[in-house]
Amino acid sequence: VQLQASGGGLVQPGGSLRLSCVTSGFNFDYYAIGWFRQAPGKEREGVACISSSTDDNTYYTESVKGRFTISRDNAKNTVYLQMNSLKPEDTAVYYCHVVLTTSRYWGQGTLVTVSS
Repeated sequence: VQLQASGGGLVQPGGSLRLSCVTSGFNFDYYAIGWFRQAPGKEREGVACISSSTDDNTYYTESVKGRFTISRDNAKNTVYLQMNSLKPEDTAVYYCHVVLTTSRYWGQGTLVTVSS
């Protein structure tokens, strides 16, 4: 099982970034995928989650509602996190995550820095 996150970078407040999480090694369609983030000196927190392709329900932490959008492309085994109206407090390493039947897996993380 592999999760490869990418798309981070330096952006000014109010800007946008799109993160990608390319996955392999499991049946992508059947599992929910989440994005987490960890800011310096803080605990890792859940940001957004999208359910399996059966439902495609989405969930967001309160601080990103209306600004972030999670989506999935089942043909590419990829989950995206579109981040708009970015704020300095969004600065963190972002990780994608999946929980399979007996194990949980994390991507390697991609750094998002929001600064002027």
